[in-house]
Amino acid sequence: MPFVFRFLPVLLVFLGGQVYFLWCICAFLVRRIRKTAGRIAAVTIVLGVYVGLTACYLTSEGRADLMRTRMTWQDVLISAPFLWWIFSSTVAFMVVLVVWFVRLIAYAVTQIARLVARLAAPRERQEAPPSPARRQFLEGISTAAVAAPFVAGAYGLFWGRLNLEVIRQPIRIAKLPRAFHGFRIAQLSDIHVGPFMSADQIRKYVQMTNELKPDLVALTGDFVTWDASTAPVVVNALSGLRAPFGVWGSLGNHDAWASAEDLLTELFAHTGVKMLRQQRTPITSGDDFFNLMGVDFTNSNRMLAVGGHLSSQRLEGVENLMTPGTANILLSHNPDSFPRAAELGIDLSLAGHTHGGQLALEFISPELAPSRLITPYVAGWFQRPGGQLYVNRGIGTIAAPMRVGAPPEITVYELLRA
Repeated sequence: MPFVFRFLPVLLVFLGGQVYFLWCICAFLVRRIRKTAGRIAAVTIVLGVYVGLTACYLTSEGRADLMRTRMTWQDVLISAPFLWWIFSSTVAFMVVLVVWFVRLIAYAVTQIARLVARLAAPRERQEAPPSPARRQFLEGISTAAVAAPFVAGAYGLFWGRLNLEVIRQPIRIAKLPRAFHGFRIAQLSDIHVGPFMSADQIRKYVQMTNELKPDLVALTGDFVTWDASTAPVVVNALSGLRAPFGVWGSLGNHDAWASAEDLLTELFAHTGVKMLRQQRTPITSGDDFFNLMGVDFTNSNRMLAVGGHLSSQRLEGVENLMTPGTANILLSHNPDSFPRAAELGIDLSLAGHTHGGQLALEFISPELAPSRLITPYVAGWFQRPGGQLYVNRGIGTIAAPMRVGAPPEITVYELLRA
């Protein structure tokens, strides 16, 4: 199925949400304003604010790039409210559709039940009138369900995107040399420097990472989002990372889409951070070592539609980077490279890319994450015969500056001999 048709339902829900909630707001005001002139003025103001906010947001996307790496009043007063409304209203409209469907089913069942009762009961027996209290209760539940995405969106904007978690994950590897038993790797991913992930915020996470005292730091891509000119800011902010065995990294799909791969590699090299691009390096302790490998976003600057899912070229030639007889650890931004990595016998893959769904309900069920539409590896630890994978939720955001049910994450791995 062509890409555009697979995302057409999302577009229709988005447009439906805008029309539905603007209509609800206007209808609410009209019911409470008696004079016609006042009604016209209220509706005009609502539509004017919506159109103006949309126009200002779209115009703001063309601002100078240095302004896009720090938050401004325009971001606070225009971008944040606009994005909160867009994503919250879209999710809320999906709830509305579910409520409508449930009501339709309930109405059909009620009508059938009434018909059966009329046929079975005496004619003189009259039906009890519907309970107003029950109707009000159900309407209250429906209203709360529709309002929940707006409340959750506000939470994700003001708190969820900043509520960073430090996850400590033990990893047992049979081929791990004895000298590295207890070796600690800290991973940061999906930085997405921008107005909602400023250099100061990144430096705060850098300080937190250093305080965890890892032996090695791994960075797994998406340092920028769309613009290569923001690369110096994110590199400078990350330059304070320190670890005895160095800071190593791989690049992500946004780094590729922004044509920033070479620039990021060069800038990081000046700070002592090495990007592994289809490369390997031995991490040595005395006579022992393990093999650390890194690849670009599956060696491709584009994503391909394969089998109805977003996919990409898979680790071509990575077997030539492996070292037999010791642990092999791979930095690969895309978790979908894991099946191939496990097939090759790569002991551990560290990935990011998904943001854990970013707007997810994984606290209810791991299945309730948008990223599951494109990958089964949304967040956390996975295992297959031949290898293990951990998917870091990242610290930044994309599109909506909100996180719900998928808090930002710094992961600390403790490598243990199995």
